[in-house]
Amino acid sequence: MKWSTFLGALVSSMMVLLPVSVGLVQAQDDPSGKLRVYVGTYTGGESRGIYACELNLADGSFSEPRLAGEAKNPSFLALHPTRKHLYAVSEVGGSGAVLAFSIDAKTGSLKELNHQPAGGAGPCHLVVDKAGKNVLVANYGGGSVAVIPIDEDGRLEKPTSVVQHKGSSVNKSRQEAPHAHSINLDAANRFAFAADLGLDKVLVYRFDSQSGKLEPNDPPSASVAPGAGPRHFAFHPSGRYAYVINEMANTITGFAYDAEKGALQEIQTIKTLPSDFTATSHTAEVQVHPTGKFVYCSNRGHDSLAIFKVDPATGRLTAAGHQSSGGKTPRNFGIDPTGKYLLSANQASNNIVVYRINADTGALTSTGHSVKVGAPVCVKFLKL
Repeated sequence: MKWSTFLGALVSSMMVLLPVSVGLVQAQDDPSGKLRVYVGTYTGGESRGIYACELNLADGSFSEPRLAGEAKNPSFLALHPTRKHLYAVSEVGGSGAVLAFSIDAKTGSLKELNHQPAGGAGPCHLVVDKAGKNVLVANYGGGSVAVIPIDEDGRLEKPTSVVQHKGSSVNKSRQEAPHAHSINLDAANRFAFAADLGLDKVLVYRFDSQSGKLEPNDPPSASVAPGAGPRHFAFHPSGRYAYVINEMANTITGFAYDAEKGALQEIQTIKTLPSDFTATSHTAEVQVHPTGKFVYCSNRGHDSLAIFKVDPATGRLTAAGHQSSGGKTPRNFGIDPTGKYLLSANQASNNIVVYRINADTGALTSTGHSVKVGAPVCVKFLKL
């Protein structure tokens, strides 16, 4: 066995053995602390770029959002593991880019360092790899994914890998071509997962952080139902399961994950809307609670947050109700690292609403706190 393969398997095994609440230890010790919240937006209306504010963990209150850095349509954000840099897509049609910013630790202000081509049109999602060496980006308009290396000073280099997806699916108006909607990495930093709405597939790539290269995995993908339209993807903290939100079908598909092979095996597909709802709606975001006990998703149209309980033995979901998003078109939401609060970002009503999470049931209760931000579409947390 190659050393890299052995190391990846070891890390994955450790993730399975660790208690899923390990990430909460420090936060629980400091329940009255604060988190900085960065908000990605669509500009041209009430927004001018990326905004920052502070979330008070004691009561869920928010400081007034302030403009942290100007940019054009910085819709999705990713933070570097060192907490010194932030990266954003510039979601424009024909010439999409990824932007690099340095973070002022005291004020939270952002200074643009540089930008690089995204490797395709309409970049809409990105992550920083676990080693902090690369940004991986998904391009919806171009139907491609790319790897962009990060210099020691946080600046971006030219892409080292651009993979063009090919094909189509059954909905000729929306699935006439590939539309890569997100890209994520497993805990071992060995495999990348690209949910492609146009192909009805989650494509799987072997990822080399040192070289910044993506190579097709074997098996190369996992499929969802024709016309489902996979959008965003999230791992369970145990590393044993993963979930993809299907935008067009209003469903979540759960997978069992083989960390050694990078393989996904479907275990369940479940609806996100109430059975009596018949109007138009499309899902957007999916996230797993830090404890692994709950999965949440957002419904745009129904304008709600769907709540699911997770069976730890199988990864299967059980519907546990809906909560109003507190606005219109909840394109994204964020669960803070302590697991106490969920922030619902409502794009069409220009507001972010704070909900308290019940640790036993997963139910959401409004804290009464909300803030106005123009067209919010992404929420990211940074510990102060």
